[in-house]
Amino acid sequence: RRSAAELSTIKANLTERLQDKKSCPAGWTMFRCSCYLLSTQSGSWDKGRQDCRDREAELVTIDSYEEQVFVSALNKKDTWLGLNDIETEGTWKWADGTALTVKYWFPGQPNNGNKDQRLGEEDCGHLYHAKKADENWNDLRCNSILQWICEKMICPTRGVG
Repeated sequence: RRSAAELSTIKANLTERLQDKKSCPAGWTMFRCSCYLLSTQSGSWDKGRQDCRDREAELVTIDSYEEQVFVSALNKKDTWLGLNDIETEGTWKWADGTALTVKYWFPGQPNNGNKDQRLGEEDCGHLYHAKKADENWNDLRCNSILQWICEKMICPTRGVG
């Protein structure tokens, strides 16, 4: 049998571990160390980015095949990703400043509007709805009107502290 002191220590340990357990805000969906929100609004890439930042999040950054499959399953319409080549044409990076480590472009993309002046510069990335998860990214004009997906990290970042 355990002593009252041992049980008290175990209880304190479990309570602390439960309090440390991270969860997502209401309406968000958890996958690994992030929470995701599919917006109910639509707007430009900048509007989506600002909405995510207002929620202490960022437009989604995809850095694994598993995350790509998860985000693709969340997606019910074409949606903005955090992907853009606004600073340098052809150099795609995420809204949080990180470089691409994985790519799931639809065949023939990105094509910057295929040099069609009517389409303008296509500097922002979005996720096609109902395409195969391993090839559903496309570049689009940043002022196009789409929904977006926000991502909020909830686990401590490795290497910090």
